[in-house]
This record gives sequence, C-alpha cells and structure tokens, in this order.
Amino acid sequence: MPPPPDSEPLVAMAAEATDAALEVLLSLFDDGTLAWPAAGGALFLRAREGAALARAPRPGLICEQSFAPEANALRRAGRTLREAYPTHGDDGDGDGGDGDEAQRYPLVLALPPRQREEARALLARAVAQCTEGGVVVACTTNDEGAKSGEADMKALAGLSGTRSKHHCRAYWTTVRRTPPSTAVDVDAHTVETQTVETQTVDRALSSTWASLDAPRPIAEGRFLSRPGVFAWDRIDAASALLAASLPDDLRGRAADLGAGYGYLSVELLQRCPGIVAVDLYEAEARALALAERNLAPFASRAALEFHWCDVVEGLRGRYDAIVANPPFHAQSRADRPDIGRAFIAVAADALEPGGRLWLVANRHLPYESVLDARFGTVRTAAQAQGFKVIEATKASANRGAARSARAARAARTGSTRA
Repeated sequence: MPPPPDSEPLVAMAAEATDAALEVLLSLFDDGTLAWPAAGGALFLRAREGAALARAPRPGLICEQSFAPEANALRRAGRTLREAYPTHGDDGDGDGGDGDEAQRYPLVLALPPRQREEARALLARAVAQCTEGGVVVACTTNDEGAKSGEADMKALAGLSGTRSKHHCRAYWTTVRRTPPSTAVDVDAHTVETQTVETQTVDRALSSTWASLDAPRPIAEGRFLSRPGVFAWDRIDAASALLAASLPDDLRGRAADLGAGYGYLSVELLQRCPGIVAVDLYEAEARALALAERNLAPFASRAALEFHWCDVVEGLRGRYDAIVANPPFHAQSRADRPDIGRAFIAVAADALEPGGRLWLVANRHLPYESVLDARFGTVRTAAQAQGFKVIEATKASANRGAARSARAARAARTGSTRA
C-alpha cells in the first residue's frame, strides 16, 4: 500500500485542539517519571504528531499510524514511520504470543482507540512488541474509556503506575514474561509510581485479545469487516439510503470517497451496469484492506484502484460519477462540517462536466452553500431517518462558460445579477 501524498491538506482533519492524551503521555518522560531508553529504540502505536512530541528529542522513535491524515502529519514532521497494520492482503491475525525478539522495543507507547475490542488488540500488540523488562505506556481520554483501558492493562500485564491529568489517564506496565524474581526491577524505569504490582504477562489473554479485531463476516456474509472501522458490524443506515437512491444510469469512471470497507462501491457496481471503473479513496488503512478483499469478486467486472489517502488533499483522476458518505467529525465527537464541505469541493474539481455527485449526510449539516456554488444543479433525492441524499450535477462546459460570461458582464456593468 503506497503512503499517502505529503501535500498540505485542504482541511486539517488531524489537527484539532491541543491533544490532551498525547500531552499527558509524554509528560511522563518530560518530568522524569519515566526514562526514555538511553540507547533509543521506542515504538509508538497509533502515533500522533503534536507539540508534546516535538518538545524534546525522542531518539530511536518509530511511529505507526494507519489513519492517513495523522500519518501525513507525522511524515511532514520528519518522523520515522513503519507501515501501519494491516498491510494489503493481511488476514488480520495479530501476534498475541511473544512476538519476534528482533522486532521488540524497550519502550512501547500507545494511544488506544475508543472501540474496546480494537483497543484491547492494540494493547496486546504493544505488550508483544516490548522487550523483557521494557515498559509499555498508554494514555486515553476519560470519555474514550480511560478507566477501561487501565483495567485492561492491569489484567493483561499488571500496573506499574498511573497518572490522571487533563481529563486523561496514562497507565503503564513493566513487561515480565518470566517470574518476578528474574525480571528487571521496575525502579530501573520509573522514578515514582502510584502502584506497583508484580505480574507476568497473561499469555492466554494476550493471545485472545490479539485476535479481537480480526476481520470477520457481517451482513449475512456479504462483507468482511473488523472492529474499529466505520460502522464495522452493520450496514450504515445513511449509506444504505444512498445506495437505495442510486439511479441505474450512472456510467463511466466512478469514485467512492471515504469508502470504508467498500459497501457503497459494491452497491454501485451491482446497481449500475454502465460503471466500468471505480477508485476507492479511504483514510483508514485497516478499512481499505477490507475493501480490497470485499471488492475482489468484482475485479473482472470493472477496473478497481484503492487509494490510502486523505480525500481532502485531492483525487488522482477524473470521474463521471462520485458517491460519498463524508465523515463529519475527526478525532473528537464535535461536528466538523468543514470536512464534508471539503469532500464536496474535491468532488466538484474531479468530476467531468455533466458528472454527478451522489452524497448522503445528516440532515442538519450545512452543505447547501458549497453545493450551490460548485455545481450546476442540486436536488434532494431522498430524506429519511434524519439523513438527506443529494444529487449534484456539474455544469457542462458550455453552461459553465455561459455562467462565467454572465459573471464577467455583471462585473463590468456593476450589476449584482449572476
């Protein structure tokens, strides 16, 4: 899977307010509570760029991030990235055992996601990739499961300490796979702790948790999905409404923006026999790998391409039709209608004259102004369950030229008419 482009995003999907979890996580090293490995060598799972990461040297840091906007931010900051799991064609089986010693690190950092099964799988991977006597540190915001994350760490490998600050909780463990009498003393890695418990890694639990986010069939076997991707265990209601609204006369080259595990692309190919090619654009590598597997049966039906990228940075082709169910929030729960507006603008730029955008969104999201500004005709094709389906047709070349001429005449005469 190629890395996403490094261009500056039109909308900073990854950049929100101060990243409190990142700040609290790295404060443990900034104030000496935990020591950064003297010889370097640290793995950061679900890494995010931010002021806290740039505040001090982090020798030997290797970052892993499967969400393209965050990966782009890390790359622009000069961080070393390894390919995010899973790679193309990965079967999703995690390493819940002891792992490969050559791939272990004396320090593993993690920012677990909200979804519990994915978070537990991430903790299992973090412990598996830590050296004997090394330290695993995680941090979670309170509203994304901090207490649960701490309890999971304790069950998996014991607790060496915790810190609560800025509505977040950091928790860490010293990894022991052998009995405490032969393990490295916790004081070699900590200056102070609130709790110290001697516990070896629960290998059976680690193995179980490592497979919790493995791909599995959903929707009566129509699709493969996995915990943590959008609407992972069901057909999203908004996407289903969009699919049901698609006309069968769409034809030519199509794109699916924010494709997830590939539901809309499958529906598009099944409903529209005139579609000859589909490009799938998705920011989450874990979802895109699923989409590739879910679309495999259609490889002889149409030309398929899969792009791991931040959609708002622009598309890589010209299209006759585009379908989209844009995200309306990034890392927080707050509405981010600017992301949807950026999807619409990018779609308008990539459509051929006369091309059509079919989009679904929550009814309250204010997309009409950008739709009216960027498209020749816009109509609401369906409304149900709090969602709206919009068809927007790009003006033809002649119509666009006529509109530009009218605008120029209006500017010359001082008229306010478009």
